[in-house]
Amino acid sequence: MNDFSKAEQYELLRQYIKTHYTGPSPVGAKRIRHKFTAADKCQCTEESIFARPTAAAYPIQFAFANKESLSDAVGRLDESFSTKLLRLIDESGMSDVEVYKKARIDRKLFSKIRSDPNYKPSKNTALAFSIALGLDPAETKELLKAAGYALSGSSRFDVIIQFFIENGIYDPFRIDEALFEFGEATLF
Repeated sequence: MNDFSKAEQYELLRQYIKTHYTGPSPVGAKRIRHKFTAADKCQCTEESIFARPTAAAYPIQFAFANKESLSDAVGRLDESFSTKLLRLIDESGMSDVEVYKKARIDRKLFSKIRSDPNYKPSKNTALAFSIALGLDPAETKELLKAAGYALSGSSRFDVIIQFFIENGIYDPFRIDEALFEFGEATLF
């Protein structure tokens, strides 16, 4: 992937966006609801995708499979963003300074992340660390999840970032250049 010219890379990125970007729904869009009758015949109906679902259509069910208490569930929290990030930095063999400079994160912000195990970064900060560490798609997903985020197919910005991560391209200049080319805010 790194051997392609900028034009070839952008063409591949355009194709990737076309395939993965779901984009916003047009105003007043309709969706088709498929309902099968006993005779296995489909009765299709149109409804606004903005209509609120009725309680009858989506009954609420609260069932705790293992009947554990709320305090037990809260006691089993996953690793926090801060803890996960510091562990990933240690595993990478890079120093803290190398990572936060590569991610273009301010020293004060990194110090805040390091000192507060419950620190919740912005999505862009979490993505910048993911790229600085050269995390693969699964590791990126886990780091974003620890921060409370995910990459979405409905965000062109996210699709572009995902394209670069999936192709193992972690050059901040190339990423920002592509984001700018497609009319998105830059990451770094």
